[in-house]
Amino acid sequence: MRSQSKLALGFSGLLLSLSLASFLVANARNNGSSKYVCAETNPASICTASNRCGSISDPCVVDLKRRGGTSATVTPDIPNSKSNFPFCVKVGTTVRWQSSSKNTGFILDFGPSSPFDASGAIIGGSDRPISVVAKRPGCYKFSLGACIAGTIYGMCGSTNSEIVVTSAGN
Repeated sequence: MRSQSKLALGFSGLLLSLSLASFLVANARNNGSSKYVCAETNPASICTASNRCGSISDPCVVDLKRRGGTSATVTPDIPNSKSNFPFCVKVGTTVRWQSSSKNTGFILDFGPSSPFDASGAIIGGSDRPISVVAKRPGCYKFSLGACIAGTIYGMCGSTNSEIVVTSAGN
């Protein structure tokens, strides 16, 4: 019995050490900053050719999907783009929100502040893409809800993401 107690105590100490190490590594990666770009002092500084979507003449196409469980993804049409990462557009760029997943509906909510002239939430689906033009520069957080037709109540996916709108000259 005594050896089991020592084993349990040693195992608990190991778990505590690993948890502390994980916490310290995570804090070192963040350097105390927020995980949201919009919380940064100059969010437009993240905008580069690798995360800029569309242009004044070409729309930015953003694919919205429900992914397993209760999650969803926001993926702009940018080479090597990762889902749910902030992306940038310039003022005057048309953003086309759509879903390439069959029978999927979506709702985007920018809250009280939106870069688009659309009033309220943006609602569309795989059979109804929605195009809006970026009008106001700034950094905007938004939430996405995506549901596949026929799923039961509460089985829609959701996520939060960000879009940075820069002035036309940037």
